[in-house]
Amino acid sequence: MIGRVLKGWMPRSLYGRSTLILLVPVTAILLVVTIASIQRIYDGVSRQMSEAVANEVRLILGQVEAAPDAGRAMEAALEVATPLGIEINTVDEPVVTQHEWIDLSGRTVIETLTAEVPGVSAVDLLTRDAFARLAVDTRFGPVALDVPRRRLTIRNPHQFPVLIGVTAILMSVIALIYLRNQMRPIRRLAWAAEAFGKGRSVPYRPAGATEVRSAGAAFLDMRDRIERQIEQRTMMLSGVSHDLRTPLTRMKLGLSLIEDDEEARAMSRDVEDMERMLEAFLSFARGDALEDPVRTDPREMVRDLVARAARADPVHLGPMIGEGTAMLRPDALRRAVGNLIGNAVRYGHEARVGVEISDRDIRFIVEDSGPGIPVEQRDFVRKAFTRMDAARNQNRGSGVGLGLAIASDVARQHGGRLVLEKSADLGGLRAELHIPR
Repeated sequence: MIGRVLKGWMPRSLYGRSTLILLVPVTAILLVVTIASIQRIYDGVSRQMSEAVANEVRLILGQVEAAPDAGRAMEAALEVATPLGIEINTVDEPVVTQHEWIDLSGRTVIETLTAEVPGVSAVDLLTRDAFARLAVDTRFGPVALDVPRRRLTIRNPHQFPVLIGVTAILMSVIALIYLRNQMRPIRRLAWAAEAFGKGRSVPYRPAGATEVRSAGAAFLDMRDRIERQIEQRTMMLSGVSHDLRTPLTRMKLGLSLIEDDEEARAMSRDVEDMERMLEAFLSFARGDALEDPVRTDPREMVRDLVARAARADPVHLGPMIGEGTAMLRPDALRRAVGNLIGNAVRYGHEARVGVEISDRDIRFIVEDSGPGIPVEQRDFVRKAFTRMDAARNQNRGSGVGLGLAIASDVARQHGGRLVLEKSADLGGLRAELHIPR
């Protein structure tokens, strides 16, 4: 329970947590040293100095008590008090015990003088600057003794904790600046990894401590291997596609020369299906991995896709919420949204395409009026070569099970995801392509 509470208050960034690790011990040490200095300097030293002054005050009061009359008593007291720097006068107005709340040693001075000097009725540390006034009752009446404050406490007692505090703050600032410089290579590595996860390859050079350099070098090796693998896969499948198109073209040409009967038409449909499947396989494998992100307006992209699809199918433009541009891979996104539109018109009677743009992400939304996909099978259909034809409408033809897989793959290349839900308006499937900005 305590761990969960502390976790909620902990900073989430590495720099924030490192700062906390640095400042907590420094603050604790500063508090301990401050408390120790208060106990030793403010309390102990002030008590010793006040006891010494109390002895002198008792000596002065002894002269007063030994005098035969009030006049002689004042003369005898002045003879002792003047060399000690203590002033003695009769009390003209009441003396009240008081001190400033920030005066850490004042309480100790008042307690010591009250306990050590008999007859002390009040100790005033505020009325006269740099002096402590003691009101003492004698047999000739109350007298006031003004003792220099420097004789009761050390001068500028706040200097020690202030010096420690300023030094601690200065060292903490220097340490935070150094820590920030150490965090910069880690942030650059995280930025490069995040960009690569969104399909962008940004310049990066390992820097910083040895461990950070090792992690950066490992990231560069991993990025190079992935890019080479994607490039090799694309080149291989492009070659396969090129090689397969040649015999398919010859087959089409041969079918066009034979008699037009039912068997020839069936074979032509098979050849067209093979071409369509070949294009789908190549599209899925290629994934526009080599395409560079460019500044793109999602609203214009959706309008163009809807205008093209509406020429042959009942596709309508949905809500267009928000505005702005983002760094996107337009060809990949057109292919992904186009596949979602193709699925929508294949399995439903109509489709609606919209986009929602916010500060955090861009959502391309495609809805249809078909039977939809059961909740328990929505993760399953994102896999390649997965078809739900047994459960959905086949009147518009059958695909190869790559439409949702391509859309999901494009979303991951942008650092986003594909969300499948039920359409509240059309009753079919609602596919949302979430792309972070």
